[in-house]
Amino acid sequence: MTTAQPEPTAPADVPTAGAAPSLDDLRRAYADLQALGLKLDLTRGKPSAEQLDLSEALLALPGEGVHTDAGGTDVRNYGGLDGLRQLREIFAELLGVPVEQLLAGGNASLTLMYDTLAYATLFGVPGSERPWGREEKVRWICPVPGYDRHFSVCEALGIEMITVPMTDDGPDAAAVAALVAEDPTIKGMWVVPTYANPDGSVVTEEVARALVSVPAAAPDFRILWDNAYALHHLTDDEVTSADAISLAAEAGHPDRVLLYASTSKITFAGAGVAFLASSPANVAWYKKHLSAQSIGPDKVNQLRHALFFGDADGVRAHMRKHRDIIAPKFDAVTSILADRLGDAGVASWTEPKGGYFVSLEVVPGTASRVVELAKAAGIALTPAGAPFPYGKDPEDKVLRLAPTLPPIEEVRVAMDGVATCVLLAAAEAAAG
Repeated sequence: MTTAQPEPTAPADVPTAGAAPSLDDLRRAYADLQALGLKLDLTRGKPSAEQLDLSEALLALPGEGVHTDAGGTDVRNYGGLDGLRQLREIFAELLGVPVEQLLAGGNASLTLMYDTLAYATLFGVPGSERPWGREEKVRWICPVPGYDRHFSVCEALGIEMITVPMTDDGPDAAAVAALVAEDPTIKGMWVVPTYANPDGSVVTEEVARALVSVPAAAPDFRILWDNAYALHHLTDDEVTSADAISLAAEAGHPDRVLLYASTSKITFAGAGVAFLASSPANVAWYKKHLSAQSIGPDKVNQLRHALFFGDADGVRAHMRKHRDIIAPKFDAVTSILADRLGDAGVASWTEPKGGYFVSLEVVPGTASRVVELAKAAGIALTPAGAPFPYGKDPEDKVLRLAPTLPPIEEVRVAMDGVATCVLLAAAEAAAG
């Protein structure tokens, strides 16, 4: 991630001389925008139809008469709680984990994350003194800006959320250390290590090592390492995620990290395969509770994925096809922001090297107004507080942009409109 622009300043500091548009000019430009009658959507990080078409061959797999995987398992029948080894071997290489410590499950990694915390609430985890649901209070560290669905999981399970800031190198490790050292109610934290949602940051090995090594007052402190974008590169610089599971074992905390990933944005978002990797003890714990819930995952779908990719290089080649489709959309977002807002002093934004989002910071106190203006002009944006727990951005300044779904022509139109809304909201705030 790079942020090449200055931080947005207060509206009163925006220069009014020269070619800077007046409030009246911006209101006229906004009226022209509304007159276009747009219906555009930048709300969620969904693959486009063109991206989904890349995996169309899955629908013909495994093929008539093909019922077994490489190990002879009949995928039509019950069993196989670990998931197909043939597919797990491919993703064990891609995720840098031992295949014996990797499970392949159903469609959504979010389900695996929810189940992990639900099992912890009901039963505790290895090292727990009691089920988390019997604790007087359970708290969780949430780096911000972050992923709104992570926060929804905590809220659904009654886990109190506390925040730490994100940096270009990942969560602020010093802030995490200060919180967990003295407070046994803090049971864990979220981390999106590679191309984080929404700011595109990448956790360095130094920060990863610090997070897995920090002394924690809770003996069962966990890090849910959501590596959702590990393979979603936008440039030739294909970042390798830090090996948090091995680093945790080296640090004497082998059970601290649980890693998650999926093919949701690789093949079909609605029909993919999710993965969980962790220490042998955590994997055995998870499988014990999963066995009461399931007799096994959709192995037919797992086999079709294994056949479709062939090997890890097949996945890498497939992801470069995704990059060819979406990288120009990200370029359009950042170039239009630079052209429209670069000299205005009212916004800054990330220029990610991967992932699915651009994080846009506007004048404090105006993000909600930008969303409101955009909606009235036919441009749907994610709610302003979404990247924060409980949907509340204390400074009301962060917006998450998701350019992957619309065609590139619509991305350009939408971003030009967003820029107009940012400028108008800033000018309104300056005018009082």
